[in-house]
Amino acid sequence: MRSKGKYIPMLLLALLLLLAWEQQWWKGPSHQPQVNRPGTVERTLPNPVNDPSNLDRHARLTYTKHALCRMDCRHITEHEVTEILETGQINTEKSNPHDLPCPTYALEGYSEEGQHLRIVFAPCGGETKVVTCIDLEKEWQCDCR
Repeated sequence: MRSKGKYIPMLLLALLLLLAWEQQWWKGPSHQPQVNRPGTVERTLPNPVNDPSNLDRHARLTYTKHALCRMDCRHITEHEVTEILETGQINTEKSNPHDLPCPTYALEGYSEEGQHLRIVFAPCGGETKVVTCIDLEKEWQCDCR
């Protein structure tokens, strides 16, 4: 009878490890960025980083020299940048709402032309700066120093 009881702690530990692996607790609540493909609908719980009040989705944009260079190199238009600002999903792993001097938000999505883009925006002082533009599916040779 006594030998049966010594396996209970091991079974409980195994169950706990299995549950932890299934839930992936060590990665936090948003371990994978959510990006919608055209025609899909995503429902997310409210999260201050996913819906920052200081990121105006219809703001007037200004572009850094770096962003303009990346846009030119990667064939990304101002219309596509605006499109991602208005409809893109925030990638919390690539965003930093505590960045200084201004928070940065990496928004991802697909343009009307099907380009999978990540655009980094920095709302600051009444304007929103486009910091950089990335094509997530195609590697471009750029020299933007």
